[in-house]
This record gives sequence, structure tokens and C-alpha cells, in this order.
Amino acid sequence: MTEKNAEELTVENADDFRCGTIAITGRPNVGKSTILNHILGMKLSITSRKAQTTRHRLLGIHTTADTQFLFVDTPGFQLRHLNALNSAMNRTVKQVLSEVDVVMCVMEAMRFGEGEEKVLEILPRNCPVLLVLNKVDMVEDKYKLLPFIEEMASKFPFAHIVPVSAKKNLQLDELLATLRRYLPQQPAIYGADELTDRNERFLAAELIREKLFRLLGEEIPYSISVEIEKFEQEGGLRRIHAAIIVDKESQKPMVIGKGGEKLKRISTEARQDMEKLFDAKVWLETWVKVRGGWADDERAVKSLGY
Repeated sequence: MTEKNAEELTVENADDFRCGTIAITGRPNVGKSTILNHILGMKLSITSRKAQTTRHRLLGIHTTADTQFLFVDTPGFQLRHLNALNSAMNRTVKQVLSEVDVVMCVMEAMRFGEGEEKVLEILPRNCPVLLVLNKVDMVEDKYKLLPFIEEMASKFPFAHIVPVSAKKNLQLDELLATLRRYLPQQPAIYGADELTDRNERFLAAELIREKLFRLLGEEIPYSISVEIEKFEQEGGLRRIHAAIIVDKESQKPMVIGKGGEKLKRISTEARQDMEKLFDAKVWLETWVKVRGGWADDERAVKSLGY
């Protein structure tokens, strides 16, 4: 994996070193994973414009000279189609919110509706909650932003409200400085060069799933998943065998494409991202398997790691 700047890795001499956990929560598609990736300076959490892209709890570790931020990226809180998969994701969100030092609730600037109201209902009252208003660069009339911030402050006792733009890297330093105030004074928990607690097998599956979400367009079956059936390391080479799980036989052609072109592109782009993330050569083989009704089956959902 990519190493951090050497200056950031000197953490032993800080007089007021802080380390703590920060949950990132909010509705699907508000930019939670994008914020995390920009803070880390690399793509760890997968992103797409589709809902359900993030399905797992994912720890992202950002270490500076005086702070270790332990970001816990969570799935977007699901309000519709509460099958076994979505219910498992919602349980993950609620569990994470009960275990952290600070909660970072991400919303789109100038957008508040029933979905956002539901998110406010699950926010904890026993720890600081920061509201992060993302995509402020998309707000055409900036004079409307302050009244919106005042409106949000009246809806929940937020410790702070920080407007940011993850894609433009606006105000992310301010966000980190604000978060730091609420982290406990204690030594780093992880090594200064560690970026996550997830292994490469998990990250490989996530990168393949990202390409499925990005490249299948509107016809993507949301009951799609990825299972790494074999992961072997031979020196600087990773040999990865991955099964793409779909719900119905009729969905296989969507993934494979005419003459196998769609699956080939998915695999090629996923392999290229793996090589950047792992800093190693990757040999990737993918195929499509049908596992009928898995997203509604509690046992199948657990077997796939949800």
C-alpha cells in the first residue's frame, strides 16, 4: 500500500497526542467515502453514484505528527427495500454509532428531507456529533448556505457544523482540526504507516464490486456481490480468483456482456486499482455465479461477510 509522507509518521514526540474513533454516517450517496479517501490521500473506500456502494464497516487510519484519526466508514442508512442485506447494513450503522468517540454525520448542503430526518433519529446523544455539509461547491447561491446551517443547528444539538467539498479538497483541514478537539489524549493504537484494519482479500473484493457498480449502468442488479474464492501471494505477485454473485440467471449476461467484453473491462479496471493499492502485480480471474435469493437469506448474507 502507498506509504504516507515521512514527516507525518513521526508521532512519538508529540506532547498532546490524540487518538480516537470517528464514525462517518449519513444517507447513501452523500460523499462519505469520498471524504475519507481525500483525507487518506488514496482510494481505500469504494465509490460510485449508486446507492449501496458501501456495504461494510471500513476503518481508515490517518496519522499525523500529533493525532491518529480512526475513521469508521459505514453503509448509507437504508430506508427502502429492507431485505436481509439492507437490514444487516443498518445494524452495522447502529452498532458503529454506539462505539465511537465522535460521529461525523455527512449531508449534502441545501438538502434536507425525510431521509435526512431518519438519519437524525439514529444519531447518538451521548457523544459529540459533527454535521459535515458536503458539496458546498455545488451551491450556486452561497448566501443561502448560512440560513441552511442555522436551520440544521435547530434540528439537532450538533457540536459543530463544517461545510466542505470533498472533491475540491475544501475545508478538509478545518474538519480534521475540529475533529481532533473531541478525540481522547492517548497514544496511537495502530502503526504510523497503517491505513486500514482490512486485509487485501477484502479490499480486492471491494474494488471488483466498485467496477460492477460503475460500469453496469442503470441495469445493475443490487443483489450483486463478490466472493474471493482464492487469494495467493507469490513474492510480488497476487493471484486472485473471484466469483461475482448474482441473484438470477438472467442477470449473468448483464455482467458478462457481448463476447465477454463487459466482464473483461470490469476485471481489467479492478486489477489496475489493486496494483496501485497493493503496490504489486496482480493476476485476476473472474467469473459469474448465480445464487438465487441470497440478499433475502440471512445465512447467505452472513456467509458473504455482511
